[in-house]
Amino acid sequence: MTERTFEDLVAEAGTVSVAGWDFSWLDGRATEQRPSWGYQRLMSERLGRARAALDIETGGGEVLAGAERFPPTMAATESWPPNIAKATRLLHPRGAVVVADSGEPPLPFADEAFDLVVSRHPATVRWAEIARVLAPGGTYFAQHVGPASVFELTEFFLGPQPEARRARDPEVESADARAAGLDIADLRSERLRMEFFDIGAVVYFLRKVIWIVPGFTVDGHRDRLRELDARIRRDAVFTAHSSRTLIEARKPS
Repeated sequence: MTERTFEDLVAEAGTVSVAGWDFSWLDGRATEQRPSWGYQRLMSERLGRARAALDIETGGGEVLAGAERFPPTMAATESWPPNIAKATRLLHPRGAVVVADSGEPPLPFADEAFDLVVSRHPATVRWAEIARVLAPGGTYFAQHVGPASVFELTEFFLGPQPEARRARDPEVESADARAAGLDIADLRSERLRMEFFDIGAVVYFLRKVIWIVPGFTVDGHRDRLRELDARIRRDAVFTAHSSRTLIEARKPS
């Protein structure tokens, strides 16, 4: 079988849809170790016990849709139009409402509207708003992107990022949660291996996960992509590490 060229791989990955949070296009082309705690399973258990729940930054709704049972009131927010449409198609048949949200405060819900708020990989965490929409005794349960996640890729394209490396520190996040009036019930962190087996997988990932290399475009980063392509062909893999934080915070009764 003829080895695919750089241009062929980049052209393919540069045009495929990146809507939603389904990463199945990367099957056989990249791998990512999963956190040991199993966020979707734990989230599903909590949703099954809730009366009213909110999923913040639901993406295409894929993670939320994996829950076995929704509470009587289930809402989700999303800001990117293609994801809003995808989440609506996926979640509306199950009785969940998807609300377009700008990503800026305030959340479009009343005070104390939910006894459970969940989120997987939110771009920003609005602690004061989370505390506001939680009912007394309610819980925020989330998996956050941790510090310096996939920074092997970030710094390959952008150079050293010492300030950015310090962002998303779990201890800082837990302090911010406490400052908003929440109590920390659980806090765990893991660093997990990722592997990219061709340059197309890198392009697709950077188009989809836009905060890894802000402003990424194939044309704007073609020279570095060529360098990385040569490296992957030489080593058969590019290795990076994702960083994940599990956090559970409760609003006092």
